[in-house]
Amino acid sequence: MTGGLRMSAGRLSLLAATGFLLVGGASAQAADLGGDCCADLEERIAELEATTARKGNRKVSLTVYGQVNEAIGYWDDGHEQNVYQYTNDASRTRIGFRGKAKISDDWFAEYRIEIGIRSEDQGALSADADDGGGGFDLRHSSWTLGSKTYGSVTVGETSMSHDGITQFQTANIGHFASPDIFDANETFQLRRSGGGNVNSWGNLFQVLEPGEGSRGSLVRYNTPTFAGFAASAHWGEDDIWGIALEYEGEIGPFEIAGGIGYGEMSERDEECMVAAGLVHSDCEEYGMSLSAMHKPSGIFVTGAYGVRKDNGRANLLALRGFAPDDELSFWHIQAGIEQKWNALGKTTIFGGYQDRDNGHVLNDNGGANISDGAGGIVTNSEMEMWEVGLNQEISAAAMNIYLHYKHYDADITSTNGSIDTEPWQTVIGGAIIKF
Repeated sequence: MTGGLRMSAGRLSLLAATGFLLVGGASAQAADLGGDCCADLEERIAELEATTARKGNRKVSLTVYGQVNEAIGYWDDGHEQNVYQYTNDASRTRIGFRGKAKISDDWFAEYRIEIGIRSEDQGALSADADDGGGGFDLRHSSWTLGSKTYGSVTVGETSMSHDGITQFQTANIGHFASPDIFDANETFQLRRSGGGNVNSWGNLFQVLEPGEGSRGSLVRYNTPTFAGFAASAHWGEDDIWGIALEYEGEIGPFEIAGGIGYGEMSERDEECMVAAGLVHSDCEEYGMSLSAMHKPSGIFVTGAYGVRKDNGRANLLALRGFAPDDELSFWHIQAGIEQKWNALGKTTIFGGYQDRDNGHVLNDNGGANISDGAGGIVTNSEMEMWEVGLNQEISAAAMNIYLHYKHYDADITSTNGSIDTEPWQTVIGGAIIKF
């Protein structure tokens, strides 16, 4: 027994010595190569640092986000047809930078810069212009100081509280099928049935839907979210203000999203007129939308409504001897089904209808009368639009491919009487990819 133990200890000593020599030899070899190895590594690190985007400090995060939304559109104005390629202005291409810094467990600071990009401006295309040009526009540039308990204040170029209030949607179609329907034909002429033009669709119906709000140089307050509800208010420029209440959540088997908002504007801009002899406008609007999806079946219904009352327009019309029409309004409804029928992602099929009554419109760049193209003045403008669409999500690529048909009919009355017009229709196919 004792002899056996001695023999084992000897063998263990021999093995330990052999291992020490091997490790020592390997360490010596690594030490010999260390100079060249580290020099190559340091050179590679310096190269990567020189070619890598870095933020200014470690205290504030940086997130880069955006999307590319390009489409091909066929159009028919009753006299002419063609096919154009453009950036889809329903949700145009953009890039943004967003960051956040933690001040305490309750307080934080944020920033946001977002730039819109158009490779081909859809809103500048017409039968006479197949090149709308490209360009950039500033969508957001703001900072935020916020609290989980008390809410947040944002200062800068940002959204009004009721911006997007008519566009709540539970289905995956907002990137090409929102109630803002004049992106496709804003500068196209409305054709007379017997030949000739009335005026552009943009002049006759004005681009911004009533009640929708927009963006501006603002101070905005957002409450914390409570049980799915969140409220906001804004003030800015000279002077505009508004409030909104929004909800997003689930009630039983239904996904619900909606909101209601109100805004006032006392400056002349693309939405409001200024009466003769006055500096400020007198304009107010409210809008709302509600969308519900039955999650098990994927069936959804969405509705939107908006009104703008422009006393400046009414006063201008009265001074010119016309009825003091002060109201523009629209309503929009969509319904469809969204289900995952294939491995790519969810498929959405839908139809929709919009009715818009702009009454006696005036040119939004100065309040001039709108010509009917035949020596008369447009005194009433109404429009109907119906649509069908298809969207296929490709979830692995954060991409959506869509196909959208829209048909517009106008009912125009001028000082020359009722005008027979041609419908305008379009088929738009494209894709959006987000990053």
